[in-house]
Amino acid sequence: MAFPDRLRLPLTFDSVQLRQDLDKLSSVAWISHFIRQNYEGNWSVIPLRSVAGASHRRRTIYSDPTATAFEDTPMLDACVYFREVLDAFGCEFRCVRLMRLTPGSIIKEHDDLDLAAESGVARIHIPITTNASVEFELNRMRVVMEPGSAWYLRLSDPHRVANRGRTDRVHMVADAVVNDRLTDMLHRAASEAAPA
Repeated sequence: MAFPDRLRLPLTFDSVQLRQDLDKLSSVAWISHFIRQNYEGNWSVIPLRSVAGASHRRRTIYSDPTATAFEDTPMLDACVYFREVLDAFGCEFRCVRLMRLTPGSIIKEHDDLDLAAESGVARIHIPITTNASVEFELNRMRVVMEPGSAWYLRLSDPHRVANRGRTDRVHMVADAVVNDRLTDMLHRAASEAAPA
């Protein structure tokens, strides 16, 4: 079955605890996203789970589609609630990153090959901080995501983001390996989103 390009998942997380874990990482340096042609401004990353054995800073934030082994980073070890959030999905994760887009920054329209549930890897977005002036468009249609919500987005389709507000937009972005439990969650979200 092909899922819709966007689904709000039937999970909600505590936005205060998400922000508290983000604040625990205030001394950690954000790493600029390495695909410079895809954005203008400041789009940066803190890796929570990365390719096993990655030591170079840029390598720790790369969601390598050919990699087969992944491991948690010390940043995830410091954040108990982030780990609870990931555990709630009941599946394995490849890369998990905090991704920050600062005010005035944009991510240009692009697509991420094979990031679709039907291909076996579902990209999950969990907003931590955002503002009403963040414009996230998938297939040229806006997706509004509140802190603490959880979303499956089929990012093998064209998407773009602009932070036109005055505060950072930070999402936990997790690449989930699709299993039966996650498939059931996607089916449930699709049925709840379907018009009556």
